[in-house]
Amino acid sequence: MRRVFEREGIEFGRGLSFFDAIFGFAITVLVVSLDPPPAKSWTSLTALLDSGLGNQLTCFAISFVVIAVFWRSNTQLLGRFRAMDSTLIISNLVTVAFVVLLPFSTQGISDPELYGMPLPTALYAVNVALAILSQSVTAEIARARGLLIDDVPRSAWWAARIDVFAKIAVFLASVPVAFVFGSHWAQLSWLSLIVIGQLTGRWSERVAQDAEAASDPGSAAPPDNRPPG
Repeated sequence: MRRVFEREGIEFGRGLSFFDAIFGFAITVLVVSLDPPPAKSWTSLTALLDSGLGNQLTCFAISFVVIAVFWRSNTQLLGRFRAMDSTLIISNLVTVAFVVLLPFSTQGISDPELYGMPLPTALYAVNVALAILSQSVTAEIARARGLLIDDVPRSAWWAARIDVFAKIAVFLASVPVAFVFGSHWAQLSWLSLIVIGQLTGRWSERVAQDAEAASDPGSAAPPDNRPPG
């Protein structure tokens, strides 16, 4: 028997708190990716950064932002649920599992002994891509099971999916870049998401707004019946 946890119920609120706690834990555990430099590196700021701490702090900042963005997206997504069922909960647990894995993959790209190796960067990119995909699948499941409070018109679903796949493509494309051109260039390619994400995000929103306007003729401006002159 399918059990549904309605938004007004205590189970729904406990679910939101549980997922929030997981994201908070994941972003806190990121600090383990920072290894204290040896004592001799503390003689000057230059020596401290040259010890590898600079790269560790950069990777820490990247993952901090990534997890924060996932938390914000997850909060917005769950805020659109009118209810949750077991399938939806399991799907979202898969998403947070990939997010909790990010501190581990961050350790790979921030470790001074691994710096420059392509595999850690490739694994990090795949980790993020899978988290994005999993979160998108959760949204699709909620849509298919009729658990969304508000949703874009069906005619605009394809635009939202293209927006998601564009973000996934940025990270997956960095995998061959890491092996061919080096991990540094692969990580720099992630910055393209700042532009691509904005463009595809605003474009998909515009498509959704146009679809809503087309499906609701009453929202259009009334004709001007004033006599000329």
